[in-house]
Amino acid sequence: MTVLLVGLLAIYIAGVILPPCFSGKARIQNLVAHGLAAAAGFAGMVLGLAGLLAPEPWTASVDSSIPFLSVAIRLDPLASFFVLTISVVGLAASIFALGYLAELYGRASIAAMGSLLNGFLLAMTLVVLADNGFFFLILWEVMSLLSYVLVVTEHEKPGVREAGLFYLIMTHVGTAFIILTFLIFFQETGSFSFEAFRHPDQQLPEGLRSIAFFTALIGFGAKAGIVPLHVWLPYAHPAAPSHVSALMSGVMIKTAIYGLIRVYFDFMGGEFPWWWGFTLLVAGTVSALLGVMYALMEHDLKSLLAFHSVENIGIILLGMGAGMIFHTYGLHELAALGLLAGLYHTINHAAFKALLFLGAGAVQFATHTRQIEEYGGLLRRMPWTGAFFLVGAVSIAALPPTNGFVSEWLVFQSLFLSFQLPTLFLKLMLPIAAAMLALTGALALACFAKAFGMSFLAQPRSSHARHATEVPRSMRVGMGFLAGLCIVLGLAPMLVVPLLDRVTAPLTGAAISSQVLALDGWVVAPVTVEFSSISTPVLAMLLVVAGALGLLIARLFGKALGARYYKTWGCGLNLTPRMEYTATGFAQPIKQVFETIYQPTVKLEQEFLEQSKYFIKHQRFESHIEPVFEKYLYRPVVALLLAAADRLRIIQAGSLHLYLTYIFVTLVLLLLWAG
Repeated sequence: MTVLLVGLLAIYIAGVILPPCFSGKARIQNLVAHGLAAAAGFAGMVLGLAGLLAPEPWTASVDSSIPFLSVAIRLDPLASFFVLTISVVGLAASIFALGYLAELYGRASIAAMGSLLNGFLLAMTLVVLADNGFFFLILWEVMSLLSYVLVVTEHEKPGVREAGLFYLIMTHVGTAFIILTFLIFFQETGSFSFEAFRHPDQQLPEGLRSIAFFTALIGFGAKAGIVPLHVWLPYAHPAAPSHVSALMSGVMIKTAIYGLIRVYFDFMGGEFPWWWGFTLLVAGTVSALLGVMYALMEHDLKSLLAFHSVENIGIILLGMGAGMIFHTYGLHELAALGLLAGLYHTINHAAFKALLFLGAGAVQFATHTRQIEEYGGLLRRMPWTGAFFLVGAVSIAALPPTNGFVSEWLVFQSLFLSFQLPTLFLKLMLPIAAAMLALTGALALACFAKAFGMSFLAQPRSSHARHATEVPRSMRVGMGFLAGLCIVLGLAPMLVVPLLDRVTAPLTGAAISSQVLALDGWVVAPVTVEFSSISTPVLAMLLVVAGALGLLIARLFGKALGARYYKTWGCGLNLTPRMEYTATGFAQPIKQVFETIYQPTVKLEQEFLEQSKYFIKHQRFESHIEPVFEKYLYRPVVALLLAAADRLRIIQAGSLHLYLTYIFVTLVLLLLWAG
């Protein structure tokens, strides 16, 4: 373990230091920075797998001269799983960046971007390895600052700086609550060591435990994008370069999931009242449903994907919440199932969401726009990108036999097993959450029918789409790696579930892989085959056989019929892109159904001919969705803070004597308080 970890850190550090050494050679800087990042990603995958298979956690610690700070690292199964997830996406994004950044030669500092990317990946890796609260907070802040700098890479573009500032504010609000969480543990233990936090003799009083529950939920929830703390995602993700968006959405927001699991199941020993799990269940349901609903209304491809991150974080929380509820009532096997389902969806979402962001980056690279309304016909011009994007779209829509289907199916099963709970209220609430998840899945399918269909099918709607060409090979390799991973994670749960069981067993007290897998792993069954079961390999074989049979029938009987080609009938007119279904038109029925939530604003301006009011000369139509959370939550808070700041300006008199008086009075009050 020591050799693997030292090698991983050395490669990342080299990736930070070496790129600036090749001044004026952008191509070499790109190769060095992202080649080293890819090598570190591979090393991280090996380290993560080794940690998952190790019989005992591996630890290392170096004391420092700073009080309460210890450079402590712990590679246990939970940390190993997240190291593996971060490294997988880091490897793909680094390969993709080799071709993607060629467009920025001469426009941005490739050396700086490469160094920052390596530092960002290193910080995320160390965040999940940290075994000291002080050390964790330092790394968390470094991760946040580096991601902010990467978000504002193209700061000259309109809105990028504002998006970066919004992200920076929200992430520091979250950090403040994480600090409060750790201070609560520190108050009881006198140490920032995670080992002290999890020690059974250092149990927090019930009131402080509840406060720590909420501070952790708010602190990590701001980074994860839980509603209503999600507002920064649709600003920051589109503003960042696409390989950075893939890392932020694919794995950075998952460090918050790591933090929640670490605090609730590890530090608090998995002992909590039922309403903690119910709170997570509600937060997950609301995030999943609202995330996909707002995604449906987006026509900026990267903003659409950002809202789907909110949706999928909600799905992960549904699994976690169900696991916490079951654990409260001593149903440890069901608790392990819920947590396992959440973790399975964590790595699945990392794979397909990173793939989709890389696909969006490839489309933007070829068309120089993010607007779905300006796409169309891209599949013929970008067949590889279209195929990989389709795999990601099918996966995020949870269609079998891809990875999204397996993990969402397990989340469903954990919710349906609520009949084993002793309280009627929870017996009803978990199936209701399952119903909301089903609605979420249906809306997600509609959303990606729009995203893929309007982007890759039909005719090009703009010159951007007409002149698009396939992206460079390195970009296709990065996307292809993740597309293959989506398929493997879906077809081989017999490989994934035992590894996840190593993570959940120490946290829930129950190992369930032998119960979840049946028939030598070919069937996935939640606890018992009699309740329900599914086999994705068999589903895949049936789909292949059905497809092959259809082709065979067409081949045998199609020759006799012959083939005749005609122009598509368009009422006697030649078909043009203006006749195509638009993304706006596609989403319009759903907007009308959920009008109460969307609160749409429609503006229609018409100018008529002077000769007759019955003939329109010009017409302008605008429609937008009311930003409910910004309007009713964030803007009032900002207005209140600005008003308070305006009143406090009175103390800023510009007098040195007055400032010295403030300092003197403050010191006197502190001395009196200390005495």
